Amino acid sequence: MLKIHYLTCSKPLLFLTFAAKYKYMSNRTFTMIKPDATAKGHTGAILDQILKAGFTIKAMKWIQLTEKQAGLFYDIHRERPFFQELVDFMSSGPIVAAVLEKDNAVADFRTLIGATNPAQAAEGTIRKRFAASIGENAVHGSDSDENAVIEADFFFSKLERY
Repeated sequence: MLKIHYLTCSKPLLFLTFAAKYKYMSNRTFTMIKPDATAKGHTGAILDQILKAGFTIKAMKWIQLTEKQAGLFYDIHRERPFFQELVDFMSSGPIVAAVLEKDNAVADFRTLIGATNPAQAAEGTIRKRFAASIGENAVHGSDSDENAVIEADFFFSKLERY
């Protein structure tokens, strides 16, 4: 798994090698359809909305995370009070993990999914349509190109991506 500190390496050649290897990620992002949305049967409707917004799917899998896997994925939040609740929720049922492609993918996808709190999400966004609460907010979307790489690498080998 790639670490963020690798991206901020002070050796320009190393960074340029990294940038060249992952240049495609500027137009790719990572998403998960969370257990609440899969349990309610919203997977197809969410994927349909993603595709209609101009994204293409470059990798996708249906999987149920173990508690350990969910903890590793959300390790950045380990010290926060909601960590264990998040881990329990994310390991409570199947998720759909996917790598999506579109120009300006990260920003456009964040707009498509809407605010974390569905009550504050814009009309028509995925979270406004399918999320029940801040905790059960239907989907995850990467917040940066760098995190899109890290998150995609957590779920997919290079051979699993188109």
